[in-house]
Amino acid sequence: MLEVKNLKVNRGGTNILKAVSLSIKEGETHILMGPNGSGKSTLANALLGNPLYTVAGGKILLDKMPLVKLSPDKRAKLGLFLAFQYPVEVEGVSMRSFLRTVYIELKKSGENFNKNLVESLKLLNINENFMGRALNFGFSGGEKKKSEILQLALFSPKYAILDETDSGLDVASLRTVAEGISALKKTNPKLGILMITHNPRILKYLNADVVHIMFQGKIIKSGNAALVKEVEEKGYGDTKSKLIMMNSERIG
Repeated sequence: MLEVKNLKVNRGGTNILKAVSLSIKEGETHILMGPNGSGKSTLANALLGNPLYTVAGGKILLDKMPLVKLSPDKRAKLGLFLAFQYPVEVEGVSMRSFLRTVYIELKKSGENFNKNLVESLKLLNINENFMGRALNFGFSGGEKKKSEILQLALFSPKYAILDETDSGLDVASLRTVAEGISALKKTNPKLGILMITHNPRILKYLNADVVHIMFQGKIIKSGNAALVKEVEEKGYGDTKSKLIMMNSERIG
């Protein structure tokens, strides 16, 4: 289980997350939604240990193991994965070379790399020519997101945090990415996912166990997929009265 307990996070002296708590069980898919600036990406970065973000309180636990004091590479080796909202372009480093290097680091061996890479490419319907290109360099938005999902497939983490993996995609690319994630869930049903998104359309292609709404650094409401429709009708609670109303509903 991936657990976040009363997590408080600062960046540059600014308090961003204010006692955030959630638990993701093995195999569950959670959706995290909220307006810009609510703290969603801060949570993603804090989970993987980005040094620009300071944990001021609370706990992050992976199968009961405390993570707050661990470096990002150690968290990755324990089974956490972060798909970036804005994947970095690295000219001169091929996709294959990058994937193999990380694969060996995580698995402590290059054994079965080629076999697993071919299987991952096939699963996600990605042409093998993709491997000869520089890492994300000159990629379209959709190709960058495919690159992230390919890494997810190949590295086989326990829990994946997908930071707006669907952002900036047209309908066709959105469906391709969502279907790729769904295919991964079928091959690895124990995979736990926290998907951060602004786009309720993603839920047409993914089955969500829990939907969370974040507002001003707090998770103000959690529920099933029906909560997305409520958000579409009422908004995120961008006024004080709506925030109070949503908190009252949660408590009640």
